[in-house]
Amino acid sequence: MALWLYRLGRFTFRHKWSVIGAWLAVLIAFGAIVGAVQPKFATDFELPGTDSDRAMTVMKEDFPAINERQMEASTSILIAAEDGLANHMQQIDALVADARELPEVIDPQTVANPVTVAEQDPAMAAAVLGDDGRVGLIQISQNIPMQDLTPAEMEQFKELLAEHRGDGLQVEGTGSLMQVFEAGGTSELLGFAVAFIIMIVAFGALIAAFIPIVTGILGVGITMLLVTLSAEIINVQQSATTIITMLGIAVSIDYALFIVSRYRSELNLDGNREASAGRAVGTAGSAVVFAGLTVMVAVAALGVVGIPFITQMGVAAAVAVFIAVLGAITLIPALLGAFGRFAFTPRIPGVRHGDEPDSQPSNGLRFARFITRYPLPVAIIGLVLLAIAAIPMTKMELGMESTTDSEYEATQLLQRGFGEGINGPLLVTVSDAQGGDVAPAAAEVVAHVKTLDNVANPAQITWVGNGQNPADTQSGATAALISVTPEQSPSGPATHELMEQIRDFAATDPGGATVNVGGQTAIMSDISDKLSSALIPFLIVVVGLAFIILTVVFRSLLVPLIATVGFLFSVCATFGATVAIFQEGDFGIIDHTKPIISFLPIFLVGVVFGLAMDYQVFLVTRMREEYVHGVSAKDSVIIGYQHGARVVASAAVIMISVFAAFMLAPDTIAKMMGFALAAAVFFDAFIIRMIVVPAVITLLGDTAWKLPKWLDKILPNVDVEGTAIREIPLENKVDPDLWEPQPAKV
Repeated sequence: MALWLYRLGRFTFRHKWSVIGAWLAVLIAFGAIVGAVQPKFATDFELPGTDSDRAMTVMKEDFPAINERQMEASTSILIAAEDGLANHMQQIDALVADARELPEVIDPQTVANPVTVAEQDPAMAAAVLGDDGRVGLIQISQNIPMQDLTPAEMEQFKELLAEHRGDGLQVEGTGSLMQVFEAGGTSELLGFAVAFIIMIVAFGALIAAFIPIVTGILGVGITMLLVTLSAEIINVQQSATTIITMLGIAVSIDYALFIVSRYRSELNLDGNREASAGRAVGTAGSAVVFAGLTVMVAVAALGVVGIPFITQMGVAAAVAVFIAVLGAITLIPALLGAFGRFAFTPRIPGVRHGDEPDSQPSNGLRFARFITRYPLPVAIIGLVLLAIAAIPMTKMELGMESTTDSEYEATQLLQRGFGEGINGPLLVTVSDAQGGDVAPAAAEVVAHVKTLDNVANPAQITWVGNGQNPADTQSGATAALISVTPEQSPSGPATHELMEQIRDFAATDPGGATVNVGGQTAIMSDISDKLSSALIPFLIVVVGLAFIILTVVFRSLLVPLIATVGFLFSVCATFGATVAIFQEGDFGIIDHTKPIISFLPIFLVGVVFGLAMDYQVFLVTRMREEYVHGVSAKDSVIIGYQHGARVVASAAVIMISVFAAFMLAPDTIAKMMGFALAAAVFFDAFIIRMIVVPAVITLLGDTAWKLPKWLDKILPNVDVEGTAIREIPLENKVDPDLWEPQPAKV
């Protein structure tokens, strides 16, 4: 492989303008197609094989109007006044009048002053007034699919709330108009800005710093357009694009950094730029290919969870990494060819340029000597620090919440006036009854639900059928729909218990019918259950496949084992830190604490395991390269660390910056994901890969690189060390324009 990549690197360097033009043409073509087609992302969740999915199927087939209504925008305005809403009638009427003017409001007369509604229809009072008339509810239904709402409409709604808030009246909103997906921008720009600064420090030159940024923009842009275009053919969730931005930017820049750094190193040995580009792609490019393959395996394995939107996130991430790898081995050498001798100009004074001779001491060399001198205490201290950070993980609580932080005040008013569960009803379907008449079975289910705890207003529970007579839908109905509102929080344990009680009763086949429980609350609960049950199989698949790949790369059993065990320490420390900050509220960083979102553990394991193996490959392949070419086990660790530490540290800081920038998002879930990924990279790159791994490899000595003879014969030889390339003679002497020799310090 190394020799093939060497030839590819030389080819793309030589045909630089054609390669750059091809990448730009692909970006423009995809952009034009997306602009013409204008595909839309899906907003509904599918959970094949779950009880909630079967309930949603019944709703689609037998209650299409209600099901379609579930997909349309529905927003609630909560109003509150400590002196009673009746004292703010004029202010509330003005609010209602403006709310009726929102786009596509269905039956504006239903948007009404709750005090007036309660006076005119006392039977409706409990549904619109609460807390002794101090909290009111105004419902707004729009004939607009939720996914079609725009950020401008959300801002218009927020301005409406702010305009009528004050003079003792609290006005808050929750629902569709408060949950519009806002396109990113700030976090990505901040990530690029920090990455650019790190590139300048890493290369000591301005132009070279642009090269990884260019590949990151092109790679992420093409991936984003490709995934967006796929939404026209298959059901794709908007969430799939988030992982592309977060992971695509990071790995594109990392891989570019690795290859450009190796190119500069090779240029010091061989002044021929084309040959140096070939050598960089053949050696560092081999590591990039296998590092990328490991990441793709890790994220694509999210498909074992069996949840479509999780699978889509994994596949989208794998595509982003694939394009990043492709860009690293084709676009990077082409850009190096385009910049030519100006690639590492102008040089930044006062900054190490990364092309100093090995004899010149560096911080990486000093730290490597320290690690190899005291390997046992260094390894123990690193692992103990991670173990301490992991302690809060024992308190971890998982949950799924669809509300954003901007809805927090509104949800508090909902709980205060109408109970926590009003926004999360369970939708119970009854179908396939014996004889076709669903009425007896539906009546039996309703009677049982009324006896259960945690049911709000049980006396008002009834069922609607799919009968043809709009005035009497129960007559001739073959399917029934029952809405059950819980008293407690939709994501709380009491509501989960209520759902399970209904499902247990459904298992008795009441009235000979099939009973299923659906709705957003049930869907979220089923997602959590599937994620929990899939975590162990996912770990087995990811770790197993990655172990095989790393065994092929390093031709060792112990080095992949060290890499995997080290990852477990870093991911546990990440869970501990995330729980401490976001669930327990330590350090006061988060205003509204929440349970850890259910898909974070499995998502974090997939993404971070891939990234961890990236750094393992980048750092340890150079150690193996030196060891294979005759250097002692201890010295190979020192030399590999000296050459790789600067690149790995720069790559890790870039990754941390990109992920941490997402903490600027207004939503706690986005903050949580950004923090967890940034913390995981910090723990794994700086403690495991750069401290513990080299220390343990030093302790093992030659044993670390041993491989049973029978296994050595079976495994393919991918030549990641570039042995075949080393046999190619250098074409030119060192270019004096690249580096001015300085006397080595003695």
